[in-house]
Amino acid sequence: MRVVIGEDSALFREGITRLLEESGHEVVSRVSDAPSLIKAVRAEAPDVVVVDVRMPPDLTDDGARAARQLRAEYPTLPIVLLSQHIETKNCVELAQQGYFGYLLKDRVIEVDDFLATLDLVRRGGSALDPLVVGRLLSPGDADDPIKQLSQRERDVLALIAQGRTNVGIASELFLSDRTVESHVTSILSKLGIPDAAEDNRRVLAVLAYLGTRA
Repeated sequence: MRVVIGEDSALFREGITRLLEESGHEVVSRVSDAPSLIKAVRAEAPDVVVVDVRMPPDLTDDGARAARQLRAEYPTLPIVLLSQHIETKNCVELAQQGYFGYLLKDRVIEVDDFLATLDLVRRGGSALDPLVVGRLLSPGDADDPIKQLSQRERDVLALIAQGRTNVGIASELFLSDRTVESHVTSILSKLGIPDAAEDNRRVLAVLAYLGTRA
């Protein structure tokens, strides 16, 4: 993969670069602020963009805003947002469109998971960090449909939102494929989401629901 990195921490930026290059990928540009990120993506046409939510010049959500601008220009541009803290404001909107991942920075040290997320996003999938999903799945008011889900169904839903297939969920939770299919059908019914056999459509449907709660 050809990757552009947007990260203002020089140490973290170089760490991601080394990780990717040692895994056989090419880092075509490394930048430290949002305007430079936009210029680099336009110039390099990368396969994946990895960007910190908070970057100069304002050090607020400049990276996320740059990601939204790039997504408007390039609707199928694969983007992976990184953040030090859980922030749901920007991630779900982007995730609903596919080609998107959102990870807490601590997750990057889990190299295999990080690389798997990049590959999933490059292929058009969406994946959210488990802690972000957990925040979104916290029941709200008394009428919140999430309250209708059993704990096992919440476990399955969290893995769906991370982009896992039924087979992957079954392996993670030590369940049969048929049991996972049953849980998925029940979840979609309780949340009022039309059933969808294709894995990415199912993920997008769930993220669209979570987006109404973010």
